Amino acid sequence: MAVYFDHRIEAPEGSAVPSHLTWHSALPVLAVASSSPTNEGNVDLYLQQGEYVESCHVVRPHHPTVLRWHPTKPVLALGWENGEVMLLTHPSGDQTVLPNTHTAGITLLEWSSSGSRLVTGDQTGALAVWKVDARGRLQGNHLVKHEYSKPLTCCIFKPAAPGDDVAMLARASVGGDERALDMFSWKGAPLKMGPQEGLAFYVSTADGKVHSVDEQCKTSTLLSVEGAIKKLFYLNKREALAVITETLMLSQYTLGPEGGAQEYMKVKLSSKTGQNFDIVWTENSLLITVSGEQVIRLWDLERDDNFSLSLDETLGFERGEMINCVSYCAAKEILAGGTSHGRIAMWRMVAQPGSSKGDTNAQWKLQTPTEIEGNVTQIQWGSSLNLLAANNSNTVLILCEHVMSAHFGQQVAAVQLTPTQLSITQFSTGAQLALQSDTHIKGVCVTKESVTVWNGKQVTVYELSGTALRNTGAFPCDSHAVAVHGENLYTVEPNRVQIRTPQGTVKQLLTFSKAEGNPVLLSVCQFYLVVGTDTAHIRVFDLSRRDAKAQCGAKNLADQIVGLGALRSVKCNANGSQVSILISQVNGRPDHKVYFYDVEMDTVTHFDFFVGRPSSGISHCEDSERQQFQGTELSGRCPVSHFWDESEPRLFVCETVPISTESSSASPVDMADVSVVTLFCTQEHGLLLQDCYPKPAGLQALLALDVPYYYFSCKPGEMDPGSTEVSDTTSAPPHQTQPSKGAPVQLPHMVSRRALREFVGLETCEKATRDAMLNFSFYLTIGDMDEAFKSIKLIKSKAVWENMARMCVKTCRLDVARVCLGNMGNARAAKALKEAEAEPEPEAQVAMLAIQLGMLEDAEKLYKGCQRYDLLNNFYQASGQWQQALDTAESSDRIHLRTTYYNYAKYLESMGNKTLALVYYENSDTHRAEVPRMLQDDTSSLEIYVNKMKDKNIYKWWAQYLESQSDMDSALHFYECAQDYLSLVRVHCYMGNIQKASAIANDTGDRAASYHLARHYEGHDDIKQAVHFYTRAQAYNNAIRLCKENGLDDQLMNLALLSNPEDMMEAACYYEEKGSHMDRAVTLYHKAGYVSKALELAFATQQFSALQLIAEDLNENSDPALLARCSDFFITHSQYEKAVELLVAAKKYPQALELCVTQNLTITEDLAERMTVTDSKDLSEESRKEVLEKIADCCMRQGNYHLATKKYTQAGNKPKAMRALLKSGDTEKIVFFANVCRQKEIFIMAANYLQSLDWRNDPEILKTIIGFYTKGRAPDLLAGFYEACAQVEIDDYQNYEKALDALTEAAKCLLKAKDSSGEQQEARVADLQHKVSLIKKFVHARRLYPENAEEAVRLCEALLEEPELDPAVRIGDAFGFLVEHHCQQGNLEVAYRKLEELQKRLPSQNVRYYISQASLEALQKVMGVPIDSDDHTVKEDDEVEEDLNLS
Repeated sequence: MAVYFDHRIEAPEGSAVPSHLTWHSALPVLAVASSSPTNEGNVDLYLQQGEYVESCHVVRPHHPTVLRWHPTKPVLALGWENGEVMLLTHPSGDQTVLPNTHTAGITLLEWSSSGSRLVTGDQTGALAVWKVDARGRLQGNHLVKHEYSKPLTCCIFKPAAPGDDVAMLARASVGGDERALDMFSWKGAPLKMGPQEGLAFYVSTADGKVHSVDEQCKTSTLLSVEGAIKKLFYLNKREALAVITETLMLSQYTLGPEGGAQEYMKVKLSSKTGQNFDIVWTENSLLITVSGEQVIRLWDLERDDNFSLSLDETLGFERGEMINCVSYCAAKEILAGGTSHGRIAMWRMVAQPGSSKGDTNAQWKLQTPTEIEGNVTQIQWGSSLNLLAANNSNTVLILCEHVMSAHFGQQVAAVQLTPTQLSITQFSTGAQLALQSDTHIKGVCVTKESVTVWNGKQVTVYELSGTALRNTGAFPCDSHAVAVHGENLYTVEPNRVQIRTPQGTVKQLLTFSKAEGNPVLLSVCQFYLVVGTDTAHIRVFDLSRRDAKAQCGAKNLADQIVGLGALRSVKCNANGSQVSILISQVNGRPDHKVYFYDVEMDTVTHFDFFVGRPSSGISHCEDSERQQFQGTELSGRCPVSHFWDESEPRLFVCETVPISTESSSASPVDMADVSVVTLFCTQEHGLLLQDCYPKPAGLQALLALDVPYYYFSCKPGEMDPGSTEVSDTTSAPPHQTQPSKGAPVQLPHMVSRRALREFVGLETCEKATRDAMLNFSFYLTIGDMDEAFKSIKLIKSKAVWENMARMCVKTCRLDVARVCLGNMGNARAAKALKEAEAEPEPEAQVAMLAIQLGMLEDAEKLYKGCQRYDLLNNFYQASGQWQQALDTAESSDRIHLRTTYYNYAKYLESMGNKTLALVYYENSDTHRAEVPRMLQDDTSSLEIYVNKMKDKNIYKWWAQYLESQSDMDSALHFYECAQDYLSLVRVHCYMGNIQKASAIANDTGDRAASYHLARHYEGHDDIKQAVHFYTRAQAYNNAIRLCKENGLDDQLMNLALLSNPEDMMEAACYYEEKGSHMDRAVTLYHKAGYVSKALELAFATQQFSALQLIAEDLNENSDPALLARCSDFFITHSQYEKAVELLVAAKKYPQALELCVTQNLTITEDLAERMTVTDSKDLSEESRKEVLEKIADCCMRQGNYHLATKKYTQAGNKPKAMRALLKSGDTEKIVFFANVCRQKEIFIMAANYLQSLDWRNDPEILKTIIGFYTKGRAPDLLAGFYEACAQVEIDDYQNYEKALDALTEAAKCLLKAKDSSGEQQEARVADLQHKVSLIKKFVHARRLYPENAEEAVRLCEALLEEPELDPAVRIGDAFGFLVEHHCQQGNLEVAYRKLEELQKRLPSQNVRYYISQASLEALQKVMGVPIDSDDHTVKEDDEVEEDLNLS
């Protein structure tokens, strides 16, 4: 909790009434403007505590109208009612008057975000823009001046978008870039953001118009509203503009990229009419207004939500008190309002777990008010110190927040109520005192004999005797840290600690070297003083003697702790052996570790609340302790305060908050999620967790630990109900003051105490018991059970043992609990704990212990923690918490939902609430039996319920009841409603209505009713009807029995077929013994599953039709001999397919195949698979392959090549498989099969087959042929294929180049071949080489022609002289080459002679194949010879001509 010190400004004499005030945004400098009735105005500057700055006094014969501070520099812009604008510099007092631009009163002054522009405006609508340099000095005349003709009201600058460099650094920081993180860190070099200042702004006028002024100072009208504009706000997230008029009409406009504005929302704000109103806009889009009412209204524009905050009279506000003004501090998240009765109301935003800021008004918590005099008309937060200035119409007060001073020592507690008042509680006597100081109290220290207070300038000591306080001394001292031990006071000054008397006399000096630094922290515990310095050194002094003596040398913690920035707090334990330290990191953030310095061992260890673990190297206890660390919610937290027990040196307590809130502006005492952690700290065992529990609601900060209590400060009216108070005095209002110092008064309780877990119920025990309990807890924590029991073996009190058993619930130590229960003599609890050991979860066992000890809340938490909702449900039921039991069953234990409903209904019935019990019986689905039972004594109510429910089961129950009462007619009616046909038939038979009973049985077909009626007919010897109804009841054995007894053979057959195999067998034996209807006997034997008996009887009696039916059901599981016998039967009767099926089933595959061949039966794939034997037990491998090949041969004959291939493959005969596949002509499967088999013979067969395809036009087939011949290692065949390719290239395409390549490859292949006949191979190679040489010559001649035509012609003519030229080079191609050449050269006669020579050599060939049409037409034209008719060089047909490419 915090209090606010108020400092009245030191205004010079004769100052007028303050009218305006404004803070600098960073510096603690306040500007106050005042006006006198004589039209004189002045402006003054004041510092943090109201100190007057004489050099900055400004006086004018006019009233000041507007004050605006430069955003970064100590420069104040002043506007006066005569149009004058000036700049005032602090602290020099330099005044710069702007050139005379305005002629009317100044209405607005606005700086840009970095202060490089200043906008001024006046009542006539004149607006000027001024340029200011980086030092805040004016640069020349105004940049631009605009006239708007109407008074200017508001001006805001449009924020600039963040620069690329900042955005990139932000992304890099999020990605983990250490350099980028360092640039953003607090202590790093300043981040250079580049030009990030927005120079465009919006200005509004009194006639409701908003004008936009861009960065070039060009103006344009943006929008217009009704009425004068009171406020302008810019919504960053939506890029929108909010406008509020003097009638409190709020309009929001979206701003387009080209400068347009579109209204998207318009709403009237609630307010009190006829009053001045104050409006505040926050960065998170929260609009706050006050208008002289008792409430503050808030509008969340992002969430479109609104709510209000009101004053609370229980905190000291008065009825009818109005709020005049409002201000919001974003850094502290505090909303402040000034009231008409001179109070400052403050609402602090309290972080709620799992919710975001601004969700509901429940997040705003009203604080105790700060009182100042007068009527508060204006308040404003400001400066980096978050100071609050308030104008009460007479003067201005500066309020500075100060954390509430509190201290506990030697059973005395002091808590600050106001800046000058303390509440003192003596726990030893129960007395409560008030201390009123003449000065502000910044610190307090108490002992059982004295109270010491100080304010940083003076120390005052009060003697505490009984119920009175007496001032024993006061002396000036600048020390900000004071400690007290006995009659000595300890104060600090640079490089030393002063030991003083209560009157201020220095008795001793404790000096510190320059390296050790200046003492800043003091703490006393028992006879030991620990001192912390600003250079992170600590020293411990022994105070038990007359003079203080150093316990150890100075310890430099910076050498031990990485990243240490400064010490926050130091405390020592009761024997001076351990010092606990809280620190701040280098970046200024509080560290999440508590450090412990062992004075004797000179070592530093720590407990890290971020991970919930002590430092490595500290010895842990057994596994149970490690589990305990894992089970506690210690991770992700930060320590905020720490204390040692005043008498027990091992016991340490720490107050922690979540990491996310440790840097929040809210003080830890205002947070709900605060944990109090208690540790044992020893040299031998290190740090051991003793307890961890959430701070109770209503309590503030932890003050001390003094076994058996924790001591907490608390707010007035928010006392923890579970705490132990020292008296029952009534609370006075918190604002009540006490004029006399030290008299007992009725004050609100400010200190509460709670017993430690081990001492609940033992708060008043003697010291021996207290020490024994502490030792027991310590040894229990380290897992040393022997020592734990030794420490309490002398304790005989059952209360102590019960308390230890309760402690075992907290520590989950069931082994210790059993001993405690034994010493308590609680046999029932011991038995329940023994039975609970069957539960697998330890928490469930501990919960049973908690139940037996009456700790129902702990049991509930344990059951919830281990998620045993079934046991939690039982717990709720046993404890009478039926609503919680129902909720648990409905949400988490639905498997027991109906049981819970039933148990609750039984409970309600026992309580006499039958109406509600009936509902839950229905929910549990047990109402059909339970409700009639419950209502059986109230027949009228039961009858109404029966008719209402219309449930068949309930109808039946009611009918049975009526039948027991001999009301047969009503019983029949309700039996009919229940559709209980058996009961209907039974009652009708009883009443003799046989016909009615028969009709019901026949109409409904109910088996039970039919059976009952059949028994009735049989008893009356009506066999026919009895058989009929036995059949309807499907009681066929009874019907068969009656048929056999009465010779009803025809009905017997049908009944037997409907019945089970046993009845069929019995009927078949009956027919066989009787010797008649043998076909029925065979059928029944067959249906009953006795196939062999049926076949035997069928063969014996020549029942061939029955035999055929039986054979259809035979399969491979049947008797092979039986199968063979049946197959012979089918062969005899020419039913060969059925015979084959039976032979295959009998596994006589050769006979089946032979029958297929002889009778030319088609072998299907299914039949072939069935004949394919996979089990070597049936046939040997050779026989199996033989059968497979026979199957494949048969498939080949039938043309089923694919199946033949499959069977040949299964037989391992891949060549035959390939031949079968070749016959199928399936190219894709042939290629696949060849690649899979990878045998030379198969490759060659596949390649030979592929040559029969159109390989000339399909390159893939060509490639596959070459690949297969290569893989098949058949170079001679491959050579032949290459020769064929070469011939195709010559004959079809005249492509001698490709033909040459193919023949070359063929020659290579022949050289690789190893033919048995060497001479034949040599001849073939020689022939190939001859062909190659001829083709080479022809190709050479054609290639040479473009360069040397004569040489090419000579080579071609020489080639024609070669013997055996054709087919290597076609003669026609050679002559065509010559004819074309002579035609092109104009030697047509020579060309014609060559043509004639060609015709002589090839008289049957068409010359058009070799000579182009153009050459032929030229020869015909010049020579005059009709080549087509006379020389027959071209055949008269319709063949397609080919053009020879001779180039």
